[in-house]
Amino acid sequence: MTKKDILKIVEEENVNFFRLQFADVLGNMKNIAIPRSQIEKALDGQMMFDGSSINGFVDIDESDMYLKPDYDTFTVLPWRNKDGVAAARIICDIHLPDGSPFAGCPRNNLKRVLAEAKKMGYTMNVGTECEFFLFNKDDFGDSTTDTNDTAGYFSVDPEDHGIDCRREIIETLEKMNYEIEASHHEVAEGQHEINFKYSDALTAADNTITFKWVVKTIAAKYGLHATFMPKPVFGINGTGMHTNQSLFNLDGSNAFYDKKGPLELSKTAYQYIAGVYKNARAFVAVTNPTVNSYKRLVPGYEAPCYVAWSASNRSALMRIPASRGMGTRVEVRCPDPTCNPYLAMAMMLNAGLDGIKNNLTPPPSTDANIFAMTEGQMRRAKIKSLPGNLREALDELKKSKLARETMGEHIFDKYIANKEKEWDNFRIAVTDWEIENYLDLY
Repeated sequence: MTKKDILKIVEEENVNFFRLQFADVLGNMKNIAIPRSQIEKALDGQMMFDGSSINGFVDIDESDMYLKPDYDTFTVLPWRNKDGVAAARIICDIHLPDGSPFAGCPRNNLKRVLAEAKKMGYTMNVGTECEFFLFNKDDFGDSTTDTNDTAGYFSVDPEDHGIDCRREIIETLEKMNYEIEASHHEVAEGQHEINFKYSDALTAADNTITFKWVVKTIAAKYGLHATFMPKPVFGINGTGMHTNQSLFNLDGSNAFYDKKGPLELSKTAYQYIAGVYKNARAFVAVTNPTVNSYKRLVPGYEAPCYVAWSASNRSALMRIPASRGMGTRVEVRCPDPTCNPYLAMAMMLNAGLDGIKNNLTPPPSTDANIFAMTEGQMRRAKIKSLPGNLREALDELKKSKLARETMGEHIFDKYIANKEKEWDNFRIAVTDWEIENYLDLY
């Protein structure tokens, strides 16, 4: 895409409204909407905004910031055409008045980490699998946790009441140039999954944050509330964001594939697995960033809660899907879609690169069901547990030199401050469970 290409589409599609989008430190999508008269100014990176109003950015005395658009992210919004007048969006990086990239911009940060990987001779490809729930709204339009179906894994209509909503989500994404590979009803009632093709890590992060926006928008048209909350209902499967990742050499070959290697994996792949294994307890505070995230990471619901890897075992943190050749990849199964994808991908990439830089070797593959193993068996297999809650995860994150280097000082400090406040608010809150169990008893 060039500026000329975009202006041509603006004219042809009668785009009168333009959204400049970016993500805050926690991964929440933000945007500034401008009229057609300001589009050229925006494309030239001359749109200024108050960064002090954005969570994790800057203080009020240094608030002026600029939105630098990435032309390749321009797309017309299919659901915003009204009486022939269209709207479009473009994703931006945050820059300072002197023209330098802002260190607190998560997208800038991922680009920095990807540049370091490129110096080592690698590019990163990522495919995320975002699950979500569709819930009914009550008579006042507020969200509930009542599902709109009683279907299960791979169910079909009429049991799968969300099929029409899911189809329109897919049609909308395809109009936005997503390549959709599959969609289906997930295990839990009201739970769904849509898979789109992998891409380079930066595009994958852009696609993930856009995907969540589209899903929520289309669900609202059907009177439903779409949520990516990891564990909205006790006793059923939670929502994950399995993240398939691979390194490619600069010549376009898959660095994880070696036909003659054990499991047809290269030495680089094993080193990458070892790096993820080493750093998982620290990066989980980024890949699983909420109090609720750790209600999903418990035994019995197919979500990993132990640090191990396997070529087939879905109870392990890392799984190696059967595909080989260009499709050879590592699936990291712990992330959930409440994460900031820019930070999560940067953390997992640098964890893997740490294994390559230091020539690490992973422990043996764990092919048994970890949930059925004793503590002694897990200890002998060198299987560690993931943190059990956000507080424990943050303690691990703060101890990690790699995490601070990956996120940069600005994002690291702001992220920790935000999440420690979240944990403290949860810690002192009185929950319904406490009222139900203690009020009458004591």
